[in-house]
Amino acid sequence: MQALLSQPTKAIIFDMDGTMVDSMPHHTSTWLDFAQKHGVAMEIGELMRRTTGRTGLECVRLILDQPDMDEAHAWALVHEKEQLYRDIFGPIFKEVSGFTAFYQATRARGLKVAVGTAGDIHNVEFVLGHLQMNPPPDATARGDEGLSGKPTPAIFLAAAQRLGMAPEHCIVFEDAPFGIEAARRAGMRAVAICTSNSPEELAGPHVIATVHNYEELLQSNFLETLHVP
Repeated sequence: MQALLSQPTKAIIFDMDGTMVDSMPHHTSTWLDFAQKHGVAMEIGELMRRTTGRTGLECVRLILDQPDMDEAHAWALVHEKEQLYRDIFGPIFKEVSGFTAFYQATRARGLKVAVGTAGDIHNVEFVLGHLQMNPPPDATARGDEGLSGKPTPAIFLAAAQRLGMAPEHCIVFEDAPFGIEAARRAGMRAVAICTSNSPEELAGPHVIATVHNYEELLQSNFLETLHVP
C-alpha cells in the first residue's frame, strides 16, 4: 500500500453518480419504474448489479433484453428515463458529504480533475450546474460519446487522455464494483466511496482508501499522504 501511495499522483478522476452526488437511490427508483412500464419484472438488487456503471444505451438494451435494439430508439428511451430522474432528484439535490470541500482541496494541491461517468451530457450538465464547481473540471468523459461502459476501462482512459495524464498517475474515485474494476483495468489506483456498496464489494489490490464520504478523507488528511510532484 505504501508503494501505491508513494507513486506520483497528478490527477483525480471522479465517477459522478453515487460518488460526487448522492443520486443512486433516485436512479434505482427510476430504472425500476422504467422496467415496470415496459413489462419487465426485476429485483432491485439484480437491477443495480447489472446496470450500475453501464451506459444508458447498455442499460436499456440489457433491461429490455434487446441487445440489437436500434440505437436511436434506445437513446430516446434513455432520455425518457433520465428526465424523470432529474425531475425527482433536482428539488432534493444532495452532494456526497464533503465533496465540494474535498474538490477544492484537490485543486489547491495542484491536481488536475476529470469526471468519468457512464451518464450522458444532460445528466453531467445537471450535476455540474447544481454543484457549481469552481474552477470546473478540466475534462469529462461520458457514456454517450460512444465509449463502452464500466467495467471496461474506456471511460477512465479517455478521461486520462483528455487530461494529458498517464493512467498510473491518476486516482479514480468510485462507488460501484464495476467502476472499481474499470479503474483496475485502466491501470489506475482507486478510492472506494461506500455510498451504495460495502467495503468488501469495493475491494481490490489497487484500492488505496475506503471511506463513506469525503469528510473522512479530509479528516484523515488523505491528500497529504499522496506524492504530488
